[in-house]
Amino acid sequence: MMTFEVRHKLTYGLDYKGNVCGDKHAHPGLHQLELKYWLNPNQVYQSGVKDSQFKLSNARSICLLDCPTPLEDSLSWVCDYPEGDIHLSMDDWIDRNYDYYEILTPEMKNASLQLQGPCYPVIFPSVNVYWSCQYIARASNASLRHWKQMGGVDIKEDIVVDKSIHSFINSRSSVLKRYMADIGKAWPVLIVCGGLLPLFLSVVWLLMIRYFVAAMPWITVAFFNILIITVTVFYYLKAGWIGNDAISPIIGDHDPYIHVFGRELNHLRAAAILMTFVMVLSILTSIAIVRRILMGTSVLKVAAKVIGEVQALIIFPVIPYSILAIFYMVWISAALHLFSSGQVVQNNCNTNCCAYDLLSEKVNCDHCCGYSIRYTPHIAVAIFFHLFGCYWATKFFIACSSTVIAGSVASYYWTRGETSSEVPVLPVFDSMKRLIRYSLGSVALGSLIVSFVESIRFILESFRRKLKVTETTPDSWFGKMVYHTSQGCLRCVEWTIKSVNRNAYIMIAITGKSFCRSSAIATELIMNNILRLVRLNVIGDVILFLGKLFVSLSSAVFGFLVLDTHKYSSGHNKLSSPLLPVLVCWTLGYVVATLFFAVVEMSIDTLILSFCQDSEEHEGTAQFAPLLLMETLNEQNDMQRLTQ
Repeated sequence: MMTFEVRHKLTYGLDYKGNVCGDKHAHPGLHQLELKYWLNPNQVYQSGVKDSQFKLSNARSICLLDCPTPLEDSLSWVCDYPEGDIHLSMDDWIDRNYDYYEILTPEMKNASLQLQGPCYPVIFPSVNVYWSCQYIARASNASLRHWKQMGGVDIKEDIVVDKSIHSFINSRSSVLKRYMADIGKAWPVLIVCGGLLPLFLSVVWLLMIRYFVAAMPWITVAFFNILIITVTVFYYLKAGWIGNDAISPIIGDHDPYIHVFGRELNHLRAAAILMTFVMVLSILTSIAIVRRILMGTSVLKVAAKVIGEVQALIIFPVIPYSILAIFYMVWISAALHLFSSGQVVQNNCNTNCCAYDLLSEKVNCDHCCGYSIRYTPHIAVAIFFHLFGCYWATKFFIACSSTVIAGSVASYYWTRGETSSEVPVLPVFDSMKRLIRYSLGSVALGSLIVSFVESIRFILESFRRKLKVTETTPDSWFGKMVYHTSQGCLRCVEWTIKSVNRNAYIMIAITGKSFCRSSAIATELIMNNILRLVRLNVIGDVILFLGKLFVSLSSAVFGFLVLDTHKYSSGHNKLSSPLLPVLVCWTLGYVVATLFFAVVEMSIDTLILSFCQDSEEHEGTAQFAPLLLMETLNEQNDMQRLTQ
């Protein structure tokens, strides 16, 4: 899923030559040398001083096999890559623990005592934090004593040494790269928990709706509450608020008294707080709809009857599911390549970064700046369109699936007067043929409009939140009025498009007209029958929504369980945080559930809209309505009168 080069660019750092750590094709070869280590502690200190012009990216760094620690009885050294007059192979250099100080010339030793290399003292212990050696601001007294006895320059012993590297590792760009790398490392989990598991659960749910429709609403609500509590508890566990299983940025064995915190832990804690509010709200909502579940059951019986008549509907969602699965695999692979497509370029710096050059055999102050990965504006635009394309494609495939289901159910409804043996199977394939031949453009346009409006609203909502944080909301009454009115209008437009969208696909399937014309017809039917539709359909939609959350939450729970195993909590596959892979599993599970639950959802909506159109065409009396639908409508009327 993730190539070797992509994984290295997203996971490992750069040395002072611009090589990616761990790259066996670099010069010198850095195979298995995956940890970035900053050689000069004074440069690290200088980069952390307030208002300093020196950046940590310009500090001299090399790639090592493990993070060095000071010795108790002598001074240890970490020396630059062996080249020039240092006749050692890379393997010999590693075997000597990167130390060849004893074979240096007097000139080289003097430069090393001035912290200009090629060898540098190991004064501070360090630990592997996301493949970078994080200094621990506890200087070794023995090493410092030996260093001063040898005549070395003064070394700063301040907490700034620790904070400088910590800030670098926890920068937003570094955290984003680690999150993307987590997706690449966890791709088997995404396939199983985000693809196969929701497929299985969705099919089981549809079969149970078919044969145990009376019990399914209660089962769905109960399991939904259990799962959302479980997911919230998992977030609390990983955030360290329950038990001792909090995520740690440290990789490998280390001193248990060393504690390093990463930004990912704060993200998990924020997610835990958010999930707490969602859990409480969900449980209260579940309690509120208990008395209405019987009303929703009668609606689901109609859909179960349709599924029993048109049996191919249960199997049909596998087709769009397979297409979406292939699309997502290609899309995620392309996304990882986009996020790792920056160019390695040398920084422009005017600071003192002089170091001994083994090839020229002198201290060199030219071209000693470090390297960084730069992203051009074109890549940022490409990433934006890549994200929008994924959203649009998802909407498009779901819309195609919904239109095929609507066409199949409409065939079932409008042929009740002349039932034939072909009706239970053929409508699905006939509906697919009509979609591809006549309605594909309308569906593409509808999904594009919805995706575009929702994307614009998301961008404006982001700006609104930033203005709210910075307290720059307009002060004048007119500015406030425009500010809040624009937000209200956007929400109304989004709600309108969302509500019309699904019904427009139904009318496309029934009438074969364009998206805009079908939207107008659907809107007119809804407004003319608004009380009947709300009374009949709202509770059914709530139960179906809880069913989708049941499937997606199951994906999240199993994702948590798999990612908590040893494979993903240590070594090269260690994740920085389970947050993003679990959210991706949750999202994929919801998309898969939406494809399958659309069978029930679109069946109900198509029958209702067909009934409304049938009634309008026949002066208020539906001629083609199935008997069960008429009984359900009568039950709803009776229940409404009883409630009043």
